[in-house]
Amino acid sequence: MNVRWRVALLFACMAVVGCQSGGVGDPCVPEDEYQRYFSGYEVGEVNIETRSFQCETRICLVNHFQGRASCPYGQPSSGGGPTRCHVPGSTQATGAVEVEVKPQILNRRATHAVYCSCRCGKATGSIAEENVRYCTCPDGFACVEVLPDIHVGPNYITGSYCVKAGTEYDSRTFLPEGTCDAAKRNCGNEDGT
Repeated sequence: MNVRWRVALLFACMAVVGCQSGGVGDPCVPEDEYQRYFSGYEVGEVNIETRSFQCETRICLVNHFQGRASCPYGQPSSGGGPTRCHVPGSTQATGAVEVEVKPQILNRRATHAVYCSCRCGKATGSIAEENVRYCTCPDGFACVEVLPDIHVGPNYITGSYCVKAGTEYDSRTFLPEGTCDAAKRNCGNEDGT
C-alpha cells in the first residue's frame, strides 16, 4: 500500500472515530432540563429518555439522581442567591429556571448517574421478547436491572441497562454523603462542567 493511501485511510479512520459521540457513558442532558419550570429529579426515581439525539444509543439514562445535571448546586424556590440555574444553552438572564432545584448528592452526581446507556437485558420475570437485540456493556460498565417490569406501560423500556461499575443503586443500603455546596465549590462549575 503506498503512503498516500495509508494517509487517506488514517484520516478516514480518524474522521469516523472523531464523529462518534454519544456512546455508552458519554454525558447527556435530559430533555426535561430544557424546561424553565422543571425542578429536577428525585434520587428514588429512574428516567429513561429513549429518543435522545445527544446519545449514539438514543438512550439518556437518569439513574437514581437528585436535581438537574446542568445545575449541581441547585437553587432556592425564589431563584435568588449566588447560584442560579438556567436552561442549558441559555444565560441566566434569558433562560432562568423559575422553581426550586435541589443540589446534587455528592455520591450520586451526574457523572455517576446521568449518561448515555443502552438496554442490555429484559426485566426479571417479564414475558419473552421476540426479535429484540440487547447491547453488550463496555469495560467499566455492568448490566444492571434499573427498571423492573411492574406490568404498567410498555415493556420495551423495562429491564437492565449498562451502568458505571460501582454506581449500582440499592435503596436499602444507599446513604447520601451530603450535597453539592456552592460555598465550598465541591462540585465544579455552576453549569455542571
